[in-house]
Amino acid sequence: MKKKLTFQEKYNAIGTQDTRYEGVFITAVKTTGIFCRPSCRARKPKAENVVFYDTAQEALQNGFRPCKVCKSMEKMNETPEYIKNIIVELLKNPFMRIKDYDLKQRNIEPSKIRRWFKKHHNMTFHSYQRMLRISAAFNDIKKGKTVTESALDSGYESLSGFTEGYKSIFGDSAGCSNGKKIINIIRFTTPIGPMFACATERGICLVDFTDRRMLETEFKDLCKRLNAVILPGENHHLEHVQTELAEYFSGKRKEFTVSLDTPGTDFQKSVWEILKKIPYGETRSYKQQAISLGKPKAIRAVASANGYNRVGIIIPCHRVIGSDGSLVGYGGGLRRKEWLLNLESGQH
Repeated sequence: MKKKLTFQEKYNAIGTQDTRYEGVFITAVKTTGIFCRPSCRARKPKAENVVFYDTAQEALQNGFRPCKVCKSMEKMNETPEYIKNIIVELLKNPFMRIKDYDLKQRNIEPSKIRRWFKKHHNMTFHSYQRMLRISAAFNDIKKGKTVTESALDSGYESLSGFTEGYKSIFGDSAGCSNGKKIINIIRFTTPIGPMFACATERGICLVDFTDRRMLETEFKDLCKRLNAVILPGENHHLEHVQTELAEYFSGKRKEFTVSLDTPGTDFQKSVWEILKKIPYGETRSYKQQAISLGKPKAIRAVASANGYNRVGIIIPCHRVIGSDGSLVGYGGGLRRKEWLLNLESGQH
């Protein structure tokens, strides 16, 4: 496995706001007495004033205090408690409408919640609510409700307004949606950065870091392969996967039982099955994978199929390393890959 980061490698990483180093190290500044996460946007300190620690706890034990800019004692981009409560409320009753007046009554500044949803979900808070209502209405129509009943129950004052909103998401009217499906999505935080999880009625179809460059392509490919649209909404598979991943990150889980729904070519699916058989705490090379498949010369094809894995950690492509033992490509970033391997080898 690749050696640990040198002082210079860590120093080069700070100041770039690169979230892929989240959880790998902590930067403490001797002149200010403050410690920061690697992606902190504060001004980069001089090298002679810096000391690096593996964890925030180590920095605290050495007399440093957490940075107020990057909130280095919290998980990166943790969802604020008041937003968590609102999301839970909306998921329980997707047809309710929370307006600016309602937010002010709760002592919540509307512009603040709008900025948070725009940054972390790439949509406004009101758009998020509208998508929840449309998602719930879609499920009602599938269960036999008429379009008119669904429109009125979801809070639309007119059938035309509902039809327009529905069509803007599904590309067709509610009466003829061409077998469209819904992929539900949720955002959650982990010790090495926030992630998205997506699920159909059958199971989890995506788990990936929110800063992955290929994420938009993955979303589009999933929608095309499953004839679906991605919408926020309740899904028991999403609750299940969050529980199991929390247990994994705390070192309490080595195997996953959550159901999966992973569309792909037959070859890709065979590679992903081989990946799932790599035991916790062990690694394999692309060559070993190819041999396991009975196709020893298909090393490049195996590497490519690994790259198309959309369900990170659960289908453990982070357990694949180079034949010489070095770390090789990982969509979430090599430092996260190293962190996960260290977790599984008991080094965290």
